[in-house]
Amino acid sequence: RNTLEMIRNSGTEPTIIHYLETPPTRDELVKLIADMGISVRALLRKNVEPYEELGLAEDKFTDDRLIDFMLQHPILINRPIVVTPLGTRLCRPSEVVLEIVPDAQKGAF
Repeated sequence: RNTLEMIRNSGTEPTIIHYLETPPTRDELVKLIADMGISVRALLRKNVEPYEELGLAEDKFTDDRLIDFMLQHPILINRPIVVTPLGTRLCRPSEVVLEIVPDAQKGAF
């Protein structure tokens, strides 16, 4: 919610994709990870049930297998992911979004 407010405060109305209802394709997910410059594991959401059930804390899975798990269980995809012409970021913490929104207000809002 904070990230959304920061985007709107910059004068932009974002397109919101509800990833649980409309999960990304494998190609989209791979591209997002590459564009963010993070590891596949960095995108895994750890505080959800499938993470423990699948034993994802163990370092035995390939990146491809981790992507498979995220596609099968979209709740495992950490969020929010924000894509703008200035870049793609996993906005945790929310303030990370200020790096990629034009005319971002840097102070309190």
